[in-house]
Amino acid sequence: MSNRVVRRLRVLVVVGLVVATALVGFRIVLTQQAALARRRIGKPLGEDSLDADRVWRSALDGEPIDLLVLGDSIAAGLGAERRKETLGGRLAKGTAGRMRRPVRLHTAAVVGSESPDLPGQLDSLPEGYHPQVAVIVVGGNDVTHRLPVPLSAQHLHETIRRLRERGAEVVVGTCPDLGALRPVPQPLRRLASSMSRRLADIQAETARHAGAEPVDLRRAVGPMFFDEPEAMFSLDRFHPSALGYRRTAEALLPAVCRAAEVAVSSRRPPEPR
Repeated sequence: MSNRVVRRLRVLVVVGLVVATALVGFRIVLTQQAALARRRIGKPLGEDSLDADRVWRSALDGEPIDLLVLGDSIAAGLGAERRKETLGGRLAKGTAGRMRRPVRLHTAAVVGSESPDLPGQLDSLPEGYHPQVAVIVVGGNDVTHRLPVPLSAQHLHETIRRLRERGAEVVVGTCPDLGALRPVPQPLRRLASSMSRRLADIQAETARHAGAEPVDLRRAVGPMFFDEPEAMFSLDRFHPSALGYRRTAEALLPAVCRAAEVAVSSRRPPEPR
């Protein structure tokens, strides 16, 4: 072996060692920053969301529209101080107002959930329950826990398929941009932003292929969370405030009403198993 080849091999080995060392150091920094973010955020809101399940606008005429909400703490409404301020409450009330019919809300979303928890939320539904409209908001915990994107997409697709079999029209609110979380230091925040954007894109594509309508929450409400964090975030600076839920519901409401119109007009029965 010539001296030139030997020198090149030595250079490659040194470069490889430098890159490997840098990657290890970067992972250590990210781990330390993740621990710091968890300490900053804490759990001042607890882990229990308000129970907003009821028939909203019951004085309106007509049979109630059955609305199901699945997903994580945002879907559950953690951080809202009143039932009508939760995401489900706002969607139910807004849909009832636009459709001029009562809306019966059922929330199966659970604080801390990830996409692999969606099938379990479906399994928890009462036997024989067939929602007409289902809203799914999930993904933030997938990013913070570094779940593989294909795994998240797989469980989302399966959940939409099962909901469609129950006769439901489905709306998916894609993962918010985690770059708006001020308690998360850089460069972890920048990385979380990139990961959440990639997950949101895959969620939108998955939803469309499975027969659901996606709503890009990053584009619809993300700039508000970046520009007005004090108003849009709740006490923990992680979950939405009452205003944050209001803006998120406003972004989802047109798609939810379109789904309700289809559900009411078609009354599509559950697909046979």
